[in-house]
Amino acid sequence: MSEQVFSHKPVLLAECIQALNLRPEGIYLDGTLGRAGHSREIAKSLTTGRLICVDRDQAALDAARERLAPWLDKVSLVHSNFCELDAILDGLELDGVDGMLFDLGVSSPQLDDAARGFSYMADAPLDMRMDKSDSLTARTVVNQWPQEELRRILWQYGEERYSSAIAGAIARARERKPIETTLELVEIIKSAMPAAALREKQHPAKRSFQAIRIAVNDELGAVDRMIRAAVPRLNRGGRLAVISFHSLEDRIVKNGMAEFAKGCTCPPDFPVCVCGKSPQIKLITRKPIVSGAKELEENPRARSAKLRVAEKL
Repeated sequence: MSEQVFSHKPVLLAECIQALNLRPEGIYLDGTLGRAGHSREIAKSLTTGRLICVDRDQAALDAARERLAPWLDKVSLVHSNFCELDAILDGLELDGVDGMLFDLGVSSPQLDDAARGFSYMADAPLDMRMDKSDSLTARTVVNQWPQEELRRILWQYGEERYSSAIAGAIARARERKPIETTLELVEIIKSAMPAAALREKQHPAKRSFQAIRIAVNDELGAVDRMIRAAVPRLNRGGRLAVISFHSLEDRIVKNGMAEFAKGCTCPPDFPVCVCGKSPQIKLITRKPIVSGAKELEENPRARSAKLRVAEKL
């Protein structure tokens, strides 16, 4: 494994470790293993404890064997989607855990591997699957999804203001022949945008590629299912820490935590509670934790990172 991988610095590392309130004998879950930067720090803190590392990408799990080699006796590597939390913990015969961490950023190795089709800078087949065993690819989305559905995801997931024009251009191009590669798609996207937009600092295809990637991997649906599954499987006093990089993800995390922290769902005009629901968590962060100036200087990617933390009651 290259030195570049080992020098990778995970986002908000110190803040995450502090947020998890680690106990040496505790059981913890890193639901987004990636390059194992966060997992490494958690594993270092454990004595008799246990760490469950989950990733959709088998390549991340394979690489982690080397990255986590000194602590593998207390680590379980699981190939799964973090939204399958119940199945993961049931499979390990665990009722609950003492802390969970989810870093929702796209793993850098996936972006760096041009062949995976995530990048708008290198030519590759339209793929974008985080888990190569999934059936839905970017090629299917681009070539088979209705024009109106393409417009919706470009607007909703990519906040692309030229979503209608781009969806139209894709629909016309695929009528002539299937769109096969990333750079083919980039040219179609660029052809639909005005000259002024092409001169902007941000790559013209960035928002569209983000939107298609989110759709291919059902990233927003997975985050929602994860929050709903995570809170019930935390032990009392256990912490849930989630880093998001996108406003849509952050909203799901914020609203999901707020729902579990609220408890009673009775209408405000009811004189007494009849639903019987009580808060399951308390919010440790009213406002999200963001990166400081030093981290932003070392890692500009951390600019959009937001960490939210809750504790099981």
